Amino acid sequence: MLEAIVNGKIVSVAIDGRQANVNGESRALDILSIQDGKFFHLQYNNHSYFFEILSFDKGSKTYKIGFNGLTYEVGIRDRFDQLLHSMGLDHASKPKINDVKAPMPGLVLSVKVSAGQEIKKGDPILILEAMKMENIIKSPVDGVVNSILVSERQAVDKNQALITFN
Repeated sequence: MLEAIVNGKIVSVAIDGRQANVNGESRALDILSIQDGKFFHLQYNNHSYFFEILSFDKGSKTYKIGFNGLTYEVGIRDRFDQLLHSMGLDHASKPKINDVKAPMPGLVLSVKVSAGQEIKKGDPILILEAMKMENIIKSPVDGVVNSILVSERQAVDKNQALITFN
C-alpha cells in the first residue's frame, strides 16, 4: 500500500492489475501514457482524465501534476517511507546540508542573503561570475543562513565554502 500526499492531504492507494483501492474503495483503473511518460490518460471510476507530469523531485519523491489548468503536488510514500514516518525518522535518511560551496572558481558579484535570514530551497543566495558569465547560486535546502564566508568582489576557488546554514 502506498500513501499519496496530494496538496497536503494523505490518500491510501493500492493497485492490483486494473483495480485501484483508494481510501478503502475499490474501483476499475486504466492508465495510458500518451507521450514519452509526460502526458497520461487515466480512466478511473467510469471517468476519463487527462493530465501532465510537470516535474519530479527524486529526493522527496514528489510530482507536480497539471490537471484542468491547475497544478497539484503529489508526494509518494512507499512502505519503507511509512515505517520511517511512524518511527519519527522521516528526515533521518536525508543528507544534512550545512553549507554551499563554489561550484567553480570565480568572483562573487553579489550576496543576496544575510546572516539569520530564513530561506527556501531554490532561493538565490549569491551571484558568482565565472568565465565571463553570471551564475546564480541557489539554496539547496530550506533553512536559516548561519554565516556568510565571502564578500562582494572576492575571488573564490572551486569547493570553497561560501555560506553556512543552521
